[in-house]
Amino acid sequence: MTKDNFVQQAGMSRRTFLQVTGAGLVTATALGATGFKARAEAYGKFTWISPRGTLEVLDDYPYWAAKKAGYFDGLETDMQPGPSDGTATVKFVDVGQADMGFPSPGVFSFAIQNGMKLKSVFHMGARDTFSIAFRKGEGSNDLKKLEGKTILLGSAAWQSITDPLLAAQGVDIKKVKYVEAGWPTWGTALAGGQGDAALSWEGLRAEWIAKGLDFEYWLGVKNSKLPANTFVVRAADLEDPDKKAFLEKYLRGWAMGLEFGYQNPRAAVEAVFEQFPTLAKNLGPELGTTSILQQINVFRGDMDKRGGWGSHDMASWQGFFDEIHKIGQITNPVKAEDVCTNDLIPAANGFDKAKVKSDSDGVKLSEGFAALDVEKIKAHLFDSAVK
Repeated sequence: MTKDNFVQQAGMSRRTFLQVTGAGLVTATALGATGFKARAEAYGKFTWISPRGTLEVLDDYPYWAAKKAGYFDGLETDMQPGPSDGTATVKFVDVGQADMGFPSPGVFSFAIQNGMKLKSVFHMGARDTFSIAFRKGEGSNDLKKLEGKTILLGSAAWQSITDPLLAAQGVDIKKVKYVEAGWPTWGTALAGGQGDAALSWEGLRAEWIAKGLDFEYWLGVKNSKLPANTFVVRAADLEDPDKKAFLEKYLRGWAMGLEFGYQNPRAAVEAVFEQFPTLAKNLGPELGTTSILQQINVFRGDMDKRGGWGSHDMASWQGFFDEIHKIGQITNPVKAEDVCTNDLIPAANGFDKAKVKSDSDGVKLSEGFAALDVEKIKAHLFDSAVK
């Protein structure tokens, strides 16, 4: 089945997505040339793998900000883009070719359904980051109107994201069609008149504007109670005291990076732009700051009700697992507490917030960033929502 002719009715196909051999090996047909060596038993260089097939985005700003500020404190860390296959981020962790993945809840459910012994340890997406993009004038806040219509995806695996999102809004997912329009071209396909809508997410909205893709959106961050992407590791690693201690220290770096970005979003964008000059050229300060502010809203959530950065809302996760069991995305019920844990959250958040604020406030911004009015950008974050 090619990307050009992939069209299917809603309902995840195990044959389409499960490309891990019976022996537990990630196959070359599933992931292509990986460039990764087999992982050693103990952590050496700790490898985090992206769910997007690229690192040249603003989504991972906490890492780059933390790395620049020295918050990983001597840990040997590595970031890998991975293949664009939407399920690679869990497959690589499962077979030991990476140590931590960043799947959407839907892709995490794929891992659970297929017997991968993974556990969510740091919930990045406190609010639902996913949205449905429409061409201007064609959107609706009633997603039931998508029945009989076609939604474009960058990867076929993303159906595991859209199905529960739509079902939770009362959509009969059996009446929705999907077309795999390819990464990174699915947004361009929507603009070009293909399909009726496309999956999107916070942060990407601003990046699409930079590419001339001006859509209107049904926003999950405003309308959905489902969780978003999370950090997963092998469950067995949590039983190893040395690995657990490493994970706590590693996640503290991410938490500090999140706090840094919250305190000074412009400085966090500059940290990413220094890493990826092409991204800086394509986005520029204003759209870069817009993108990161969209994501900070998702990552932070309602912090007054959370146990810190990365804390799981078990009720939200349970609602997600109940929904996907109801629609047949998983065959057996899942208890959120069995696959998600907040055990590492206190240690991850055990840092000096005053120091991080001092660090972030002390950054000298470049002229383009210093000229930005952050509060004005915040006031217009959701202007592209369907009216």
